[in-house]
Amino acid sequence: MDFTIFLQSEAWIALLTLSFLEIVLGIDNIIFISILTNKLPDEVRPKARFSGIALALIFRIAMLLGITWIIGFTQPIFEIFSHTVTGRDLVLFVGGLFLIAKSTSEIHHKVGEVDKEEDKQDLKKEAAKSFVSIIIQIGLLDIVFSFDSILTAIGMTDEIIIMIIAVVVSLVVMLIFAGRIASFIEKYPTLQVLALSFLILIGFVLVAESFHQEIPKGYIYFAVAFSLTVEAINIRVRKNT
Repeated sequence: MDFTIFLQSEAWIALLTLSFLEIVLGIDNIIFISILTNKLPDEVRPKARFSGIALALIFRIAMLLGITWIIGFTQPIFEIFSHTVTGRDLVLFVGGLFLIAKSTSEIHHKVGEVDKEEDKQDLKKEAAKSFVSIIIQIGLLDIVFSFDSILTAIGMTDEIIIMIIAVVVSLVVMLIFAGRIASFIEKYPTLQVLALSFLILIGFVLVAESFHQEIPKGYIYFAVAFSLTVEAINIRVRKNT
């Protein structure tokens, strides 16, 4: 790796831009991790969040080091009704369906959640046993989100070292704010449903992209920002009343 590229201003601009994009792309990842880890007992949540983000880091660096293999995923594998299918399409399609199904299941769980203290204790015991299951689910989604992240990095720069640093920076930022985001989401049940709805939307976008239907991410993030603003106003109104 040639570190002398950092003597050029263009390298620093590329690093800052790519780091920012990686942080934005990581928002849906950290929301998913937060919602899943909030089902665990308090004492193991930090460990689960760290494990999930560490997995994301490992997957992304491994993909960057195997960049030729990743680029190969964009090559056609077969055709269906004149529609070319690539390895990336299959990953996005399966990942999108998984995200939609998982988020819908979580919304169903939130809506039907019981209030009895005994039932809550049972749920906590059950959640404690599902630590490994939750880490596996996070790992599966990390692979899907990593594809978007790495393909964005490839489109921004040709320097592997810049890509790796940008990925590490974005995941360190995620690690710093993961606990706060998780606590904030858990504090307000309506925010949990809103976050899960956002993940369903992201799942739909992934499925659409697997069919080569590009949906500008700006529209998605604007809709989410608008929804969060409305919910923030609702929270303020409820506090005042």
